[in-house]
Amino acid sequence: MCLQNTDILQTKVFALFYNVGILGTGFCGIVENNVLDEIAAIMTIVGGVFIMFSKEKNEDEFIASLRLNALSWAVLTNCAILLFAIVFVYDFPFFWVLVGNMFTIPIIFILRFYWLLHCVSKNNGEYD
Repeated sequence: MCLQNTDILQTKVFALFYNVGILGTGFCGIVENNVLDEIAAIMTIVGGVFIMFSKEKNEDEFIASLRLNALSWAVLTNCAILLFAIVFVYDFPFFWVLVGNMFTIPIIFILRFYWLLHCVSKNNGEYD
């Protein structure tokens, strides 16, 4: 079932910038919009932040260094994706890269951090 095409989540919302059709863009007004994509994005970002900063059972300086490593990886990968897109992706597909890029830092952080935890637990507490 696709909720995007239903009127359930169709509501009037405040918008800083919005399209006025052929006339261009408007500034500060009320528009009618289906808020499903906004709700999904907010829930994804907030959920990712909760997972990123949830405390581990044995939180110590070593876990903090793993978090820093994972965060560094996530930011650098995010920047690399953005630089690649700036050079090779144009027009509207570039917009979709930017939309996806909003979620790459939490996703890459979570994947990298839990991969590092897995490797550490597999190597009896030693990090290579």
